[in-house]
Amino acid sequence: MKIRFDRDTCIGMFQCVDEWDAFEKNLDTGKADLAGADEVDDDVFELEVPDDAELDAEFAARACPVDAIELYDGDEQVV
Repeated sequence: MKIRFDRDTCIGMFQCVDEWDAFEKNLDTGKADLAGADEVDDDVFELEVPDDAELDAEFAARACPVDAIELYDGDEQVV
């Protein structure tokens, strides 16, 4: 599984931070950061989700009020 985070879309509600510790508050920018992620496009980050964190990653994606987080299983979007 991989998670894709559009940081430009993020509005800094930090609900993802409460759901998965891979997301961190960045109070300087007022947006979340996805720790260890690779930037694949301007302000778009991707990270392979460890097997033991798949449920937390799903909760983080579902909690985002502006759909800035997408979760993929292979090429299929799960959230």
